[in-house]
Amino acid sequence: MKGMMDGMEFEENLSAIVLIPAWNEAHRIEPVITGAQGFLPVLVVDDGSQDETAVEAQSAGARVIRQGQNLGYIQAIKRGFAEASGKIVVTIDADGEFPPEQIPALIRPILDGEADMVQGHRDIVPRPSERFLNWLSNLKAPVGDSGTGFRAILTSLAQKLELKGACICGIFSLEVLFRGGRIKEIPIRLRSVAKPRRIAWYHVRQLFFLLRWLFRKL
Repeated sequence: MKGMMDGMEFEENLSAIVLIPAWNEAHRIEPVITGAQGFLPVLVVDDGSQDETAVEAQSAGARVIRQGQNLGYIQAIKRGFAEASGKIVVTIDADGEFPPEQIPALIRPILDGEADMVQGHRDIVPRPSERFLNWLSNLKAPVGDSGTGFRAILTSLAQKLELKGACICGIFSLEVLFRGGRIKEIPIRLRSVAKPRRIAWYHVRQLFFLLRWLFRKL
């Protein structure tokens, strides 16, 4: 597959995949898959969805792995990392907020040997609790937008991550640094998506996971 962005040709023979963790996203996942497939093959980990997410993903041409029950975002991406082959894994959420057309720019610093993980730095972080966790994380180290779901990472590094937490906020980026990874970011603009945004009570639990990293030597 081959795509173009800002005059930059995306390598047709690049050994990489796009990983989409998904839970009950039957009505939104198809455009994400279609957009990502313009650049790379897509692997969807259906995390115990109760709707037709897996069916829609397969119809769109993605390879689909189904988890028998909802185990959460971290377990979904870890399953995807374990199944991934090739040099690079790109993660993108299934709800359509992240722009798939930015995939080439996200991968470029890794291809150029400048980074081991590249994060899509969002123009806005909607939840105050996530902004707080991100602020705490950056007190420890310059991890940027540590809660973003749009990343490119070396597969070999991704498969080493333990990712112990209630979510990825802070812990993903800090563990990458702990394991010797270099992090870069590119700016991205979130798309407007009509979806309910409930209070993320799991961020309270995440604070305790993050505090362990704040007192840990990197």
